[in-house]
Amino acid sequence: MSIPGLRGLDHVGFTVPDIEAATKFFVEILGCELIYSLGPFKSDDGWMARQLNVHPDAVIVQNRHFRCGHGSNFEIFHYETPDGQQPQPKNSDLGGHHLAFYVDDLDAAVAYLKKNEVKVLGEPVA
Repeated sequence: MSIPGLRGLDHVGFTVPDIEAATKFFVEILGCELIYSLGPFKSDDGWMARQLNVHPDAVIVQNRHFRCGHGSNFEIFHYETPDGQQPQPKNSDLGGHHLAFYVDDLDAAVAYLKKNEVKVLGEPVA
């Protein structure tokens, strides 16, 4: 059983603390293409709370959509919210997450990330 008509994953969205730094990472380090940007967006009728489960007075300052190769897309959000921001969850926390990519040469990809000052956790596992 599945969602009727399900064809696959279109995109994953997440909130970042610095949309310019995140854009630089996605475009200059990963080689993604910035597809489009939206914002600012706010609502006075409770839409933000109903649709996005955020504070009703939160503002999406900007969100940006990226395409990375032939896989799913990424949508990143920059919010301003009256109830403040929580620290990034660890992978073991609710809401924890990670990104994984297909590459032709894992060792070369890890070396490239490290050369570009990306924090890589651990070493590749075959």
